[in-house]
Amino acid sequence: MTPRPPVPRTASAAASAPGAASAAGASRAASAAASGAVAASAAPARPAYRRLSVAERRGQLLEAALSLFAHRSPDEVSLDDVAEAAGVSRPLVYRYFPGGKQQLYEAALRSAADELELCFDEAHSGPLTRRLTRVLDRYLAFVDQHDAGFSALLQGGSMAETSRTSATVDGVRRAAAEQILLHLAVPEPGPRLRMMVRTWIAAVEAASLIWLDEGKRPPVDELRDWLVDHFVSLLTVTAASDPQTAAAARAALALEAPEGPVGSLVRRVAPVVSEASHLL
Repeated sequence: MTPRPPVPRTASAAASAPGAASAAGASRAASAAASGAVAASAAPARPAYRRLSVAERRGQLLEAALSLFAHRSPDEVSLDDVAEAAGVSRPLVYRYFPGGKQQLYEAALRSAADELELCFDEAHSGPLTRRLTRVLDRYLAFVDQHDAGFSALLQGGSMAETSRTSATVDGVRRAAAEQILLHLAVPEPGPRLRMMVRTWIAAVEAASLIWLDEGKRPPVDELRDWLVDHFVSLLTVTAASDPQTAAAARAALALEAPEGPVGSLVRRVAPVVSEASHLL
């Protein structure tokens, strides 16, 4: 039998040779790499990681804790909750607050107390009732933003409550009273005037808690104006029996305008007391 002559290699067969296959593979790889580069350039760049300083990290943890304590009582918040809210691990929370939840709560409470005290920091100019209005706007905004935490803070009964936390809360009350007394411009206030101011601070606190309990009704601006009326009324009643308070009241009322809060209160009260003229 005569052997067949060899079949000549066609162009397609030549393309399948090892060298051609290698070139084709390299071409495909280059194409894929180019596609990947385009996709990578189109993807948004990740922000660079920045290590927080000790003060920044502590502030971050306190902010996370305050956001939780604002709407839940301390007993309902765990360190795991704080860690999750801050986006860190539980051991990291312990690193900054080795005393655990109690230390963290006290630090958060101190931070909130500082913010609350600032609500009463007001310039000593203009009518007193206008100053009180601005103070109450800030105070009630704090109450509104920290509703459940504010209630737990002032009503007590929490497992996290200690003599230190109680002293912090009492310190806020005393600081607020001192600020109001400074606005009355009495160098050495006597016991009646001091009692009157501290009574008003207690009334503001109690009214705020009741307001939260009543579903934040009436509207906050009505509550604010009502509390300003309370102050004017307490000041007037105390002035009737205390010469020092009477002098402070006369000085404060001299700065008021007819269209202001005191003028409005007088016009609303006059029809009521006029019916009691037989008592004069």
